[in-house]
Amino acid sequence: MLIGLLTAVAASICYGTGSVLQAVGSRRAARMSPAAAGVTAHGGPNLASTAKAAMTWEFIVGTILDFVGFGLGALAARLLPLFLSQTVISANLVITAVLSVKMLGIRLTRKEWASIGVVCTALVLLATAAGHEGGHHAPMSTHWWLLGITALLMVGGTVAVRLLGGGAAILAGLLSGLGFGALGVGVRILDGVDPFDLGTLLTDPALYAILLAGFGGMYLHTVALQIGSVNGATAALVVGETVLPGAIGVLWLGDASRPGLAWLAVVGFVMAVTGAVAVAWYGKHEGAEEEAPAPVPEPVG
Repeated sequence: MLIGLLTAVAASICYGTGSVLQAVGSRRAARMSPAAAGVTAHGGPNLASTAKAAMTWEFIVGTILDFVGFGLGALAARLLPLFLSQTVISANLVITAVLSVKMLGIRLTRKEWASIGVVCTALVLLATAAGHEGGHHAPMSTHWWLLGITALLMVGGTVAVRLLGGGAAILAGLLSGLGFGALGVGVRILDGVDPFDLGTLLTDPALYAILLAGFGGMYLHTVALQIGSVNGATAALVVGETVLPGAIGVLWLGDASRPGLAWLAVVGFVMAVTGAVAVAWYGKHEGAEEEAPAPVPEPVG
């Protein structure tokens, strides 16, 4: 349990730091482009602007941290109940919020700090209540369902975000979170890992669900960072990343709390999601005033 918790915490630090660095790179790339360039007809970023953001050194370092976080998170998903591992990893929201104060010049309100405090308290409750993780095996039909649903979310979500344009930041963050949540479930049920069997691994649909969810989730998170609040986008990601895999772990994979502490696990889980939603709500308009264009003085005479 302790090794799993430390692994999840390390993954959270990597993800949180990576998100802020990616936001810095995305915003620097946007400042270097003409105002009308790199956007679709609906006001959202096109593929070219997203690719440009991905070429900045900040974004590259952030992406490397994401990959490290992915490896650590995958290990945590095998060692802990999903409702605990995914929620601890989602605490990268706290890292993101604190670092954004220094690196992005964002001022957090008292309500945002209070919401972050709720998330931290919820993580303590979850860690206290968590019991053993369930099994690592699921029927092959579940593996195929996971691949199909992941494809629908990532492909359909990408189209929806492009159509909605500049107002789709929270949706993009939520969809990226669902992708990372599907990734966690896929890692948990992946065949051919223990014992290692390359043939079984390569023929498991869950492997391709993991790849699609990872790349799709990363793309949608990049879009969310380009068009909206870094804290709001990350908080929406937290909701998608925790609710779905947590429920699947409890309902179908046998994850459980300690005897007599199921109520504490439920309270902690609800508090974590509620705190994340609150950060998304209070932080979604951050920096709007700072980015407003200054009025142009009228000529005299």
